[in-house]
Amino acid sequence: MKAMVLKKVSPIGEKPLELEDWPIPAPGPKQILVKISACGVCHTELDEIEGRLQPRLPIILGHEIVGRVESSGPEVNKFQSGDRVGIGWINYACGKCRFCRDGNENLCSEFQGTGCHANGGYAEYTIISEDFAYPIPDRFSCSQAAPLLCAGAIGYRALKLTGLRDGQILGLFGFGASAHIVIQIVKHKYPNSKVFVFTRPRQQKHQDLAGKLGADWVGATGDTPPAKLNCAIDFTPAWKPVVEALRVLEKAGRVVINAIRKEETDKESLLKLDYPTHLWLEKELKSVANIAKSDARDFLPLAAEIPIIPEIQEFSLEEANRALTLLKQGKIQGAGVLKMPE
Repeated sequence: MKAMVLKKVSPIGEKPLELEDWPIPAPGPKQILVKISACGVCHTELDEIEGRLQPRLPIILGHEIVGRVESSGPEVNKFQSGDRVGIGWINYACGKCRFCRDGNENLCSEFQGTGCHANGGYAEYTIISEDFAYPIPDRFSCSQAAPLLCAGAIGYRALKLTGLRDGQILGLFGFGASAHIVIQIVKHKYPNSKVFVFTRPRQQKHQDLAGKLGADWVGATGDTPPAKLNCAIDFTPAWKPVVEALRVLEKAGRVVINAIRKEETDKESLLKLDYPTHLWLEKELKSVANIAKSDARDFLPLAAEIPIIPEIQEFSLEEANRALTLLKQGKIQGAGVLKMPE
């Protein structure tokens, strides 16, 4: 099979992913072999490539995977050959610890990520346990469904963690793949709520998309919105939007950081808080870690019901380096997707 392989940590500008021929993996007990149709391009891949998140090397990246079951190993009973399935970031959890028993497999100490600890979707085939594969609703094409497996599901989890109530104001900092899905969930589930969107300065295409999807106010990070936020989600790789979100947050509000890593790690760039301005009066700061099985399982039918049709920009498998470069530059409209040959 063809695969884009990461062998060493390096800047994305060096085009580190290499096209190689790899053997098609064989499914083991309770595993399915999936012929991949599409795989979304996620900022987490940039974290892996550039060393902020340590993958197992060499690795096939990619964790927003849609394809069809090609074959099954022993003891598989949830899927049959030809079924269309999705695979997200969660690749394995022990199923026995207290977090797994509570449905929070994302917090399991044995958690493994697709495309990080196990080979992912920047390839023509992959394997996955049937317990971590999800049926894809017919409403979506494969390319449309791919961003729902991470950008959608993690956005859904982050939104739940905000505690948003209908009629309150939600702020979205960064308006890429995940945020443009979250705003559609909010407009469906919380029709009396307002959504304020903050982007990079002069990021006109992202601002236009936010307005098209129903944002009640759109500005740049650092602008002061017309009203305080009851809660906010930060989707960015930087610390400044977190501080700005806290600045414009209402008393007792909550900011949820939807990121595995921040790109800024030097001491001069780290989070700088002025306690009275940013955290006093019972404001909260919370992170979201990965997704649990229930997030993908519950979100996909909801996305079909709304329906959420992601804005996508397609690339070939061989164009993975280019897609990731554009993602880093903030030049992908909606979500980037690698489309595999039929």
